[in-house]
Amino acid sequence: MKNKSWIIIIGIVILLAVYVVGVQRNLVNLSEEVNASWGDVEIQYQRRADLIPNIVETVKAQAIKEQEIFTQIAEARSKLAGAANVQEKINANAEVSSVLGRLLAITENYPQLKQNEGFQDLRIELEGTENRIAVARKFYNDDVKAFNKMVKVFPTNITAGILGYDAFPYIEAEAGAEKAPDVKF
Repeated sequence: MKNKSWIIIIGIVILLAVYVVGVQRNLVNLSEEVNASWGDVEIQYQRRADLIPNIVETVKAQAIKEQEIFTQIAEARSKLAGAANVQEKINANAEVSSVLGRLLAITENYPQLKQNEGFQDLRIELEGTENRIAVARKFYNDDVKAFNKMVKVFPTNITAGILGYDAFPYIEAEAGAEKAPDVKF
């Protein structure tokens, strides 16, 4: 009778160990997918960051009286460079997007920029980069969703908590993005 009790206890311990190892393996795999997706997002953010100085210099030459926007761009890029974690980078990139949008809106006031072939090429390249960023963000959020589901659902949430896994942050739309812009021709 005593041996049966030990066999049952050992069996339960083995089943628990197999369960914990399985959950840990899944958490590692999903976590790595999220990290890889974030890397893809950062690559596109870097591509955009590399375009910004060229756009700024092109616009600066034509729009000398718009100094405030150039200061805002410099501040946003500085915040981005100083961002230490994923959430800070998400927030800093949202600010860069916002300021860049304002800069492009300002360029509409300068018809000579519309005829500048170099500026048009940069603008097309920026549009392509913004599309790539949108796709990379979607893949990141999909991976975050899969990971966060696993971390938050019982009973894996207990194991995830013990192993030190926390939910990843989503990349959310910027404030005001739900309203369509007014387009006037």
